[in-house]
Amino acid sequence: MTFMNGKTMLDHAFANGYGIGAFSAHNAETVQAIIEAAEEEQAPIMIQVGQKVIQTIGMEPMKMLIDWYGRHAAVPICIHLDHSREFTQTMRAVQLGFQSVMFDGSALSFEENTALTKKTADIAASLNIGSEGEIGKIGGTEDEITVDEKDAMITTTEEAKAFVEATNVDYLAASLGTAHGIYKETPNLRFERLADIVREIRRPVVLHGGSDVPDAQVQRAISLGVAKINVDTELRQAFTRGVQEIFEENKDEIVLAHSLGRGKTVMKEKVKEKIRIFHSNRKAAGLLQEEKEKEVLS
Repeated sequence: MTFMNGKTMLDHAFANGYGIGAFSAHNAETVQAIIEAAEEEQAPIMIQVGQKVIQTIGMEPMKMLIDWYGRHAAVPICIHLDHSREFTQTMRAVQLGFQSVMFDGSALSFEENTALTKKTADIAASLNIGSEGEIGKIGGTEDEITVDEKDAMITTTEEAKAFVEATNVDYLAASLGTAHGIYKETPNLRFERLADIVREIRRPVVLHGGSDVPDAQVQRAISLGVAKINVDTELRQAFTRGVQEIFEENKDEIVLAHSLGRGKTVMKEKVKEKIRIFHSNRKAAGLLQEEKEKEVLS
């Protein structure tokens, strides 16, 4: 088993007190970096396909790329559609066989968000696909989707409970004090709010804007019920800096395998670092064994 339903993966992390790194991929080298890092750390992972890469490479080609490089992986991989604000796009990901999808209706009214997220969750569940919804507004910019910091809203416990009860979404992205991108000052996660939300919804919470959050805060959030941590900006930084190193060494270097290869190497180390911070290293075998036992019992 290589590719795994997002709900299965995150439920295991939630029950066992670790976090799954949801790493955004942008090209072949970044896909390879993520998968190689996961195999070296023996960690289950999610590979995210975001809106920017859909605009440039396309959803289907990117899915095929991940399928190809992940087909013989020795660790569980979940391909996740990130921040889809169009129901039709979300359904296209379902048709293509993504193992997890996020319909992001956080810019809509509560009623509209709930209705479309429920449709997504119902369809996904019927096809053994994990579903993610968002309530509250997470600040910053990701894939050219921008939420002004002044418009970002910390999710209330009542909102989270009502949203989950109405949608039965598998895992919830809540606004807890993070933002997409690199922080201008140290973020302060709302741990009491997180604990209250988890107590009420009794399912995994997703931490968006996971780049640049202090390690201790991320680890405390995981201990309180965060099971999926999105990482994009720090990976792009690492890859870009790796490429820059090559040109600093030789400004006339034109062999792409050298420049992109260095980017891949530097990014892979960042992914491995995050996996260890999330304590998902050496968790692949236990997750796979648990799923085998369930198959035998069924």
